Amino acid sequence: MLKKTFILLSCFSLCTILFAFKKEKPQQQVRTIIVDAGHGIMPNGGHNGAKGSYSYEDDICLAVAKKLVAKMNKEFTNVKIVETRPTKYIVDLRERANIANQNRGDLFISIHVNAMPPIQKKELAGYKTQVYYTGKGKSRKKHTKKVPHYRYYDVPNTRAKGTQTYIWGAHKSEDKEVAVRENAPMLSEDNYSEKYGDVDVNSPEFIALSLLKTQQFAKRSTTLAGMVEEEFGKVGRISGGPHQRQVGIWVLQATAMPSVLVETGFITNPDEEDYLNSENGQDEIAGCITKAVKNYIEWLEKRQIPVNNAKTTLSKPTTSTLPFLQTIEDRERKRNTK
Repeated sequence: MLKKTFILLSCFSLCTILFAFKKEKPQQQVRTIIVDAGHGIMPNGGHNGAKGSYSYEDDICLAVAKKLVAKMNKEFTNVKIVETRPTKYIVDLRERANIANQNRGDLFISIHVNAMPPIQKKELAGYKTQVYYTGKGKSRKKHTKKVPHYRYYDVPNTRAKGTQTYIWGAHKSEDKEVAVRENAPMLSEDNYSEKYGDVDVNSPEFIALSLLKTQQFAKRSTTLAGMVEEEFGKVGRISGGPHQRQVGIWVLQATAMPSVLVETGFITNPDEEDYLNSENGQDEIAGCITKAVKNYIEWLEKRQIPVNNAKTTLSKPTTSTLPFLQTIEDRERKRNTK
C-alpha cells in the first residue's frame, strides 16, 4: 500500500513539475485581416482602374480579392477577414481606411493591377507648304518651302511584366504615425484605463509611443512585402521585389496597422492580361499571398518571448513620460522580441 502511495505521489509531483515549466501558448498576433480590392465601378457606371486590351483593373482586383478571402478563411479559421469593397462598386478611400481602423485590423492587404503608360510614336504624314519672308521694306520678299508634317499616336506598352509589392513611402510616415495615434488599438480595449492609466493621445509621451509603433509597422510591412514577392518568385512570376510607394496612396498611410499594396501583374502586357483574367492565374495569385501571410504570422509568433505560467501584471503608469513608455514597452517586449 505504501509502495502504491509512493508511486502515486511521485507521479503527482512529476506532473506538477512539468506543469510548472509548461509555457503559455503564444498570443495570437493576427486576429483581423483587411482585404482591399482596389478601384471599383463609379456611380456613373464607368471604370476607375487601369484598362487592358479587353479587361479592367476593377474587375480583376475584385476577383482576386474574393479568392484571397476564401483561401484565408479556410487557412486561418481563427482570424476575422474583412473586405473593404465586397461588391463591384467603388468605395471612397477614406471609407476604406475607416473600415480597416474600426475593425481594429492587424494587417491590411490591398490588391491592384499594374499598367504602363502608352509609348508615343510619330510618323511622317506628308509635307506642308510654309510661307516665310526675308528683307524689309521694298526689299521684302515672299518665299515658300516644304516642311515635314508628322502624325503622333500612342501604342500600348506591352513589355513590362511581373509583380511588385509596396509599403507606404518614407515621406508619408508622418501620416501613418497620425493614423496610429488616432486609432490606437489600446484605446479600444475594455479595461485600457486600468492597464495604462489616464492616457492623453495628444501628450508628448503618447506621440512618442505612436512613432515607435509606426516604425514597428514599417518593419512588419516590409517583411510581409518581401514574403509576398518571394512566393510569387517560387511559382515562376517575375518579381519586382518590395518597394516604397513614392506616390502616396491613402489606404497605406491612413491605416493603423502593417499594410501592403500588391501589384499582381501588368494589364498592359497581353500575356499577363490573359493570366490576370484566368481562373488559374487568379487562384495562383491568391494562393501566393495566403502562403506569404501564413509565413508572416509564423514569423511574428517566433519573435514572441514565451511567458511562463505566472501571469503578467502591469503597474499603473504615472503621469511622467518615462514610466508610461516603459510600461507599454515592457508589455510589448513580453509579446515580441525586438
